[in-house]
Amino acid sequence: MTNVFIVGGSGKVARHLARQLSARGHKPHSLHRNARQADELKALGAVPVYGDLLQLEAAELARLMAGNDVVVFSAGAGGKGGAQMTNAIDGSGLELAVAAAMTAGIRRFILVSAFPEAGRGKTVSETFENYMVVKKHADVHLAATDLDWVILRPGTLLDTAGTGKVRAGLAIPYGGIPRPDVAAALVEIIEHPEVNRIIIELTEGDMPVAQAMQQLARA
Repeated sequence: MTNVFIVGGSGKVARHLARQLSARGHKPHSLHRNARQADELKALGAVPVYGDLLQLEAAELARLMAGNDVVVFSAGAGGKGGAQMTNAIDGSGLELAVAAAMTAGIRRFILVSAFPEAGRGKTVSETFENYMVVKKHADVHLAATDLDWVILRPGTLLDTAGTGKVRAGLAIPYGGIPRPDVAAALVEIIEHPEVNRIIIELTEGDMPVAQAMQQLARA
């Protein structure tokens, strides 16, 4: 059994992740900032952990993380609150979580990031441009640490049923990906620590999730 601390535990991908981890015998701990979400998270098999990423200090977050084996950062402003909120959650929030994981002695850190071609060829807002810049800076920040990190860059997130099949690689064509399949990829990464210090792009595809992740394992 692996204890997994999910930052942004009330998000859509994170909810799928908590359910799938629990079903595989792991113990997800889901950080959330709305007390009313606790019962919903419990129903998914998660241990609700109350805390606001915008208010916590690194030492406080480290205490909440203590005893876990892996941190998954799946928090995001989701376009709400403009650039300021994106900077605070997707940017500073990631840096806070990294510092907290180090303080808590947790080596394994998985970041749900963004596909670099998102929005390519489309007219996008300044807020979206800022979002992509912040996501890249977050990737750079994590990759510069000596943690056992993995950065997962899913394509456009889809609210459709998972297929259990994906395309994954260091550099692949852009596409969409059902949220349940993103969660399934995260579970496989968690269960295979040999998948380590790598940036993975992910879209829907033809290969079973487990096989796709195992092919990316590094000794």
